[in-house]
Amino acid sequence: MVWFMTKARCQQVSLETTPYYHCVSRCVRRAFLCGFDPSTGIDFEHRRAWIEERILYLPSIFCIDVCAYAVMSNHYHVVFHVDQKKVESLSTLDIVKRWHQLCKGTLLTQAYERGIGLSQAEQNAVDDLVVEWRERLSDISWFMRNINEWLAREANAEDQCTGRFWEGRFKSQALLDEKALAACMAYVDLNPVRAKMADTPEKSEFTSYRRRAKSAKTAIKAMSNPENINRQAQELFAFAGNPRQKMSKGLPFKLRDYLELVDWTGN
Repeated sequence: MVWFMTKARCQQVSLETTPYYHCVSRCVRRAFLCGFDPSTGIDFEHRRAWIEERILYLPSIFCIDVCAYAVMSNHYHVVFHVDQKKVESLSTLDIVKRWHQLCKGTLLTQAYERGIGLSQAEQNAVDDLVVEWRERLSDISWFMRNINEWLAREANAEDQCTGRFWEGRFKSQALLDEKALAACMAYVDLNPVRAKMADTPEKSEFTSYRRRAKSAKTAIKAMSNPENINRQAQELFAFAGNPRQKMSKGLPFKLRDYLELVDWTGN
């Protein structure tokens, strides 16, 4: 008999290979804990908005960009870009301030943030913590944890109960080239259409496509102002255009091309 061991996340994520990853997390027993359950008539649709808000908020703390997402009734998808250069460039104070937005930290790190003088031993203790926190701020497992644990607490408080809300582990897949990245993002954005929750991508609620399309339409209406022509959804990882030698940070294709790809595929 052959036993297959589950791989640790650190063995599944290799930033030297690719910074792009697709993650999926499901509710326990695949129950409709985030949408409308037709079997019971209970409506938890508002929790989809909770997840979307959390997905869009966390990149302001983590050095991880959200490329695409779709929040369904009993699971959600996210495509990430891990910005290793950004997390390495942050100062000790930057790391402490970001981490304190997630957790209280320690008395020493709180004193450090307030500018209170520390002894050498105390500063060494802060530096050791910062090394750990720096790694976490570019770790997709910690990003997913800060979605799932937060939502579970909020939902359990609303239901006045305890217990597990999500399945034990989220699924993660590396996206190794531009073709895989574009295909996966389109797959994520089209989830509501395939599930018959929406007729078209533009009508798909709680998706990155709807957010991007809305920003693009606003830009088209404002084309008289040159500054608005390339407006993109600020909360999402921007499109930088087709790959070239001197390329700015962003997704390696054009926004218009991606919107047309999803629109053509979903109609």
